Amino acid sequence: MTSLGVVFRPQLPPERLRALAREAEEAGLEELWLWEDCFLEGGISSAAAALAWTERLRVGVGLLPVPLRNVAVTAMEAATLHRLFPGRAAVAVGHGVQDWMGQVGARAESPMTLLREHLDALRALLRGERVTTEGRYVKLDGVALDWPPAEAPEVLTGATGPRTLRLAGAAADGTVLTASTTVDGVRRACRLIDEGRRAAGRTEGHHRVVVYLHAATGADAAARLRAEIEADGEDAVPERGVAGDAEAVAKAVRRLGEAGADTVVLQPTADEPDPEGFVRFAAEQVRPLVP
Repeated sequence: MTSLGVVFRPQLPPERLRALAREAEEAGLEELWLWEDCFLEGGISSAAAALAWTERLRVGVGLLPVPLRNVAVTAMEAATLHRLFPGRAAVAVGHGVQDWMGQVGARAESPMTLLREHLDALRALLRGERVTTEGRYVKLDGVALDWPPAEAPEVLTGATGPRTLRLAGAAADGTVLTASTTVDGVRRACRLIDEGRRAAGRTEGHHRVVVYLHAATGADAAARLRAEIEADGEDAVPERGVAGDAEAVAKAVRRLGEAGADTVVLQPTADEPDPEGFVRFAAEQVRPLVP
């Protein structure tokens, strides 16, 4: 079964999160995803609030940019979420937008090396291990969490290019794909992830694939969707999003699921006129049409 979620866009002020999270829970939506985009809202603080305001809703942070974070802090915050809200939190890390990283003086000369070192240390810390490492970027001397999660949680990473997708397979437990990913792109990503898993000898367990999907419904849906995609510097081809009623959106979700996505997260346009209504639309109209 394909899980369905919706993004709380950080273009909305933080004080809108409470009502939207509660609406998602009451409507029966499975997952709410958050972004830590510069320089809008903090991913961990937003996730903790959304989880505290709800009882069943799963909340994902996709993603935390690793150049901004010492891995020990990432591990402490992730472990706290998993202990406070067992089974309800998902945390993804990634390169971050390089221009933003440059703005804060955190741009890494080798983003791939940084991400690999961060993933390896983060997963070990969340397994409750004591970690000593002297990497190019990640340096830990006998660090262990006093309060690791009761069970090692999955650690996801964001990926787009072939090298990062293979790295995701080798060093992460799941991958988050952007909303620009087409159905064929999901298939390609899954192949590259599998290549990375095989190369690393990771033959057991399941690698979760999460993909965002540009989606719009209601008045001027097609025009709003086209403007959103073009604003991102991409061609507004049909494969990069869906505009229409519940059946149209569900069809796009089903195609991504058939291509290999475990979770599809609907990404409303930044100018969505009714974010709470969009959540209800996803939960009450789209979800019943997705197996």
